[in-house]
This record gives sequence, C-alpha cells and structure tokens, in this order.
Amino acid sequence: QVQLVESGGGLVQAGGSLRLSCAASGRTFSWYTMAWFRQAPGKEREFVAAISPSGGVTHYADSVKGRFTISRDNAKTTTVYLQMNSLKPEDTAVYYCAASGTYPATTSRDYGYWGQGTQVTVSS
Repeated sequence: QVQLVESGGGLVQAGGSLRLSCAASGRTFSWYTMAWFRQAPGKEREFVAAISPSGGVTHYADSVKGRFTISRDNAKTTTVYLQMNSLKPEDTAVYYCAASGTYPATTSRDYGYWGQGTQVTVSS
C-alpha cells in the first residue's frame, strides 16, 4: 500500500511557473514508477509525465515536453516533483500523482495508487 499526498497547486499567470510535490509513504518508494496525470473539466484524465523507479528515465506527453520536468528523491524525502514552466491556460486542470508497480507505465490503467489531486489554474 502506498499513500500519496500532492501539494503545490495554485493560481498563476500564463508564462509563470509552479512546482508540484507528491509525498509518498507506505511501501518502498523506490520500487514504483511514479507519474503525474491531469484532468481538466469535461475532459478525460491524461498522462503528463512519468519517471522510472530509479529516476534514470523519464517520459513526457508531447504537450508538456520542454516545459515540464519530473524528478524524484528516493533517499531523503520519498517525494516526486513536477516542475512546470512556461505555463499556458490549457494546462489548467487537477493534477494527480500516481504510483505503479510496473515499468514503463504511461496510461492510467497501469497505476493502482492515486493521490487526491491538486488544482492548477493558469490565467491568460
């Protein structure tokens, strides 16, 4: 069992930055592929980024490549981060952290553990 708690969301102007955090507790954090998904109103949940258990490999949705960076700290804080730069209004969504026991994993059905979500709103 893995418990995930996101933080760091908020309201930001277009072109600005935010860093999301997801603190994990429970079973060994370094076993899991970690990812961020997002869901905008009226839309399906979509993949944003994933990072391998060791942190050595990352995957990004085309819509965020070059703007977002996923990272993780397996040693001290057992936290996964999403640094979001050059934010656009279309990035507005609830962002969810997720953990998977498989790798690679870039679809929501690969993930069995989810956080409660954090709202990101980008104003134009």
